[in-house]
Amino acid sequence: MTDLDLITIGRSSVDLYGAQVGGRLEDMRSFEKYVGGSPTNMATGTARLGLRSALLTRVGDEHMGRFLREELAREGVDTTGVVTDPERLTALVLLGIRDEDQFPLIFYRENCADMALCEADVDEAFIARARSVVATGTHLSNARTENAVLRALHLARKNGARTALDIDYRPNLWGLSGHGDGENRFIASPEVTAKLQSTLHLFDLIVGTEEEFHIAGGTTDTVAALRAVRAVSDAVLVCKRGAAGAAAFEGPIPESLDDGQTGPGFPIEVFNVLGAGDGFMSGLLKGWLDGEDWPTALKYANACGAFAVSRHGCTPAYPSWEELQFFLSRGVKTPALRHDPELEQIHWSTNRKGDWSSMRVFAFDHRIQMEEIEGANPEKIGRFKELCLDACAGVAAGRQGYGLLCDHRLGRRALHRAAGQGLWIGRPVEWPGSRPLTLEPEIGPDYGGLAEWPSEHVVKCLCFYHPDDDAETRAAQEATVSRLFQAARRNRLEFLLEVIPSKVAPVDDGTTAQIIHRFYELGVYPDWWKLEPMRTEAGWGAACAAIEAHDRHTRGIVVLGLAADEAALAQSFEVAAKFELVKGFAVGRTIFGAAAKAWMAGTISDELAVITMKDNYTRLCEIWDNARANRQEDAA
Repeated sequence: MTDLDLITIGRSSVDLYGAQVGGRLEDMRSFEKYVGGSPTNMATGTARLGLRSALLTRVGDEHMGRFLREELAREGVDTTGVVTDPERLTALVLLGIRDEDQFPLIFYRENCADMALCEADVDEAFIARARSVVATGTHLSNARTENAVLRALHLARKNGARTALDIDYRPNLWGLSGHGDGENRFIASPEVTAKLQSTLHLFDLIVGTEEEFHIAGGTTDTVAALRAVRAVSDAVLVCKRGAAGAAAFEGPIPESLDDGQTGPGFPIEVFNVLGAGDGFMSGLLKGWLDGEDWPTALKYANACGAFAVSRHGCTPAYPSWEELQFFLSRGVKTPALRHDPELEQIHWSTNRKGDWSSMRVFAFDHRIQMEEIEGANPEKIGRFKELCLDACAGVAAGRQGYGLLCDHRLGRRALHRAAGQGLWIGRPVEWPGSRPLTLEPEIGPDYGGLAEWPSEHVVKCLCFYHPDDDAETRAAQEATVSRLFQAARRNRLEFLLEVIPSKVAPVDDGTTAQIIHRFYELGVYPDWWKLEPMRTEAGWGAACAAIEAHDRHTRGIVVLGLAADEAALAQSFEVAAKFELVKGFAVGRTIFGAAAKAWMAGTISDELAVITMKDNYTRLCEIWDNARANRQEDAA
């Protein structure tokens, strides 16, 4: 059964990208961690464009190997062909952006996992699942990996799949220069040329820069090099020409590269060329495999390459299909695409990972409320929050759609223990009860504390805000929320905005919608909204319409509890569940309130506290699930 559009084969590494721009790699102070390696980048880039992609490679049996596996799965890449090597480490690459011409990088690939890929790793049933197999030149540089690539290519052709090559020439990975020469893109080598030419007949599509065709053709005259490649291969040749765009040649090579088929280019700022070729290839493969003509395929490719050169990192820069279509329709507004707010919002919101279409969140981020319980102290509160986590994880039982809200100041141990359990994790930043809004000291005056947060934590901010606030209060709160939102984005953290107007002034069915409109006007685009349990369809309808008018890619809304009893929550859930944008609830005291008082007083054990909260949480989950099911029945 052919259920994959493509399988890429070859390098898979972790890219450690220098976060500082404009200096030497020696002077970098910190690094961002991304998926790397040309085939891995392409598998991810094509998945973002809607193709069903898979990767054939090896990774180490350690943290970096697990990171690659998990990131690929989150991106929708099939990891069936990712072999875990128990003896070798996952490859690493250290990279930096010096200026628009210099991009220093160091490959840590000595006996790395992906270079141990062998023929035995290439399963015919796996290859037969794909419409195409895409190889890169680096894995032809070693006899063992070359044999694996050749087996994959022969099996692809045997099973009627198309084949493509990204020449991807890195001289130091062919042993032609030292470890510190990773930036070098061309060294002439008759041996490399001979090796490449011995395989070129196996491909239907061959892609490379002019320098890469120079090595494949054995001459630095680009037209002559293309003709040398054409002499041994009938493949469509796509030559990338930097700022001059790219040209496709289906038949004989003409006298001028300008006579090839081309697609439109995009006038953008060159910020980072690393990974641009893999972005280009992702767009090209999308057009090729969708049966588009070459000008259209090259348009996709040029646009995807433009995204890559204008952003930090390789894989993180690549667009989603929705983003690409928006860009092609609207065009370039600013040459520095990473500074285009409208485009960056679509990039962020259409590339988020994880299925959170249903949200059953146990909120125990309460601080003042727990501190006021008789018998409570910071140590006991911290321990109780671990019991809350036990209850939450026990009900979730590894299933999707469950989560928690927990603070760091009193719930640090619970928050740390929650990591890696598959739970949605929200973490509050507001100082409890503050108005105007102020933040917990850990966030810092410059909001730099967010840099210490794990990537799975969602920044949750509660703001007591009303449209009728006085101008000074309103301005102060809006400034804090806006700055916090920007800090969350800068640190690649999702943002949940909780607004409660009812404790400030009277509300009607339009109050929450007014607030939502206002924050979008300020440029605040929450990934999540947390809203009061409104009792009317008109109120929910107005709130949902306000969100969708500004952001059709939002994660959605969760309903807060305000210590309501189960009967009251059931009523509010029944109304809220009628709206698709409402994904679930985030409720706390209804679940833990009675157990907390009894446990702090010493009248119930740890075990009974957990059982009590599990029972309460389970009932709330059932109430929500029933409300959602009723909505679906009504819709049917």
